[in-house]
Amino acid sequence: MRRNVWYSAGRAVVAAYMRLMIDLDIAGPEPAPPAPQLIVANHPSTTDPFYLPLLFHHPIDMLLIDSAFRFPLLGAYLRRAGQVCVTRDAGTAAFVEAQRRLEAGRAVAIFPEGNISPREGGTLPLHTGAARLALLTGVPVVPVGIYLPRTRARNIRGRIGRRPLNGYWYLRGPYAVTVGRPLRFCGNVDDAANVAAVTQVLMEDIHALANESERRFHVRFNTAQV
Repeated sequence: MRRNVWYSAGRAVVAAYMRLMIDLDIAGPEPAPPAPQLIVANHPSTTDPFYLPLLFHHPIDMLLIDSAFRFPLLGAYLRRAGQVCVTRDAGTAAFVEAQRRLEAGRAVAIFPEGNISPREGGTLPLHTGAARLALLTGVPVVPVGIYLPRTRARNIRGRIGRRPLNGYWYLRGPYAVTVGRPLRFCGNVDDAANVAAVTQVLMEDIHALANESERRFHVRFNTAQV
């Protein structure tokens, strides 16, 4: 119960902020499938984990890199809201926790690039964790493609103790998102070729959806697409 209160409160705060500062444009199939589901999205800005929950009516458990949890207040909130911390030396534990939550009927979101997308555009090569979770659990995978004008993201640097932190925060402007139709995968998770094939399908779907989000952005704001 406590987790739902924290999650709901944080979602309400972000929703209020977005109404004032972010021009959110969402397209995709309706209604969204119920949990359990695995949500996979590209990651053009540090703020994507804050905005992603607004696309779905049910709670989402997100896998987030440990740097987000190092901020004293933000980290405390993320833990109480039930988000999953992913550390470089304990990634297996986060993977097992994500699998447990999917099998318990929850919705889990992952940014399979593992880091922020390149500033010049496109995405990083996807890690195989999302494909392996899909094969292990059999839950539907919901791909999401995000587009934002990356030159408007602010590069905010900081430091927690001796560790430098660097992020591209998108705090104001248009934010276009396309939610794809659910995908289902089957096969042997120990078959490297099968895992690679599923990862390729996810990458192509995410790219296509991000391109659709970009197309709508340029049509809406009457700008030339490069």
